[in-house]
Amino acid sequence: MSKIIITQTSSQIKCPQRQKATLKALGLGRIGKTRTVEGSPQVLGMVRKVEHLVNVKQA
Repeated sequence: MSKIIITQTSSQIKCPQRQKATLKALGLGRIGKTRTVEGSPQVLGMVRKVEHLVNVKQA
């Protein structure tokens, strides 16, 4: 598995509760916060659900 860098770029204020929970599970929660995680299918699916709130780069 490759590592990916996820950075939150937008606010979660008007998002549904499920998207807020997904951001929390990814280790994000405020604009500008960055996490490096394994690019597993589960994580990629979570990123796909909140792709309008985050930027993703290969590490």
